Amino acid sequence: MVMKGDMIRRRNIEPVNLLQLRPTRNLQWETKDEGVVLLIPKFRSRLLVRWLVPMLAKPTIRVKLDPLGSYFWMCCDGHTTVAAIGERMAGKFGESVEPLYDRIGKFVQTLARDKFLTLDLKQQPT
Repeated sequence: MVMKGDMIRRRNIEPVNLLQLRPTRNLQWETKDEGVVLLIPKFRSRLLVRWLVPMLAKPTIRVKLDPLGSYFWMCCDGHTTVAAIGERMAGKFGESVEPLYDRIGKFVQTLARDKFLTLDLKQQPT
């Protein structure tokens, strides 16, 4: 049984292949020796940002990515497809990343849902 809230409205939208998408970083971040640290703002509301953030000692939450996540994040430049990033990761990390595209799919889905990444389907010039 499908609940009303679970229904996905996809009228007039063609399915998109994840591997053709070009992810772009949409969040502040910094690099450390261990990898990438995402700087997630505690508030997104303009009113809260304006009034509360100046009073906070730490206005962001810091999330450290593992080596695989850090490598993927660094490759998200808006020009490289998910498929190309996956090939690079397979070449760099070998068998330790398997099942590669399942892991990438879950990672991209999580980052896109939280609006840390934007996904674009730019066609390659012919």
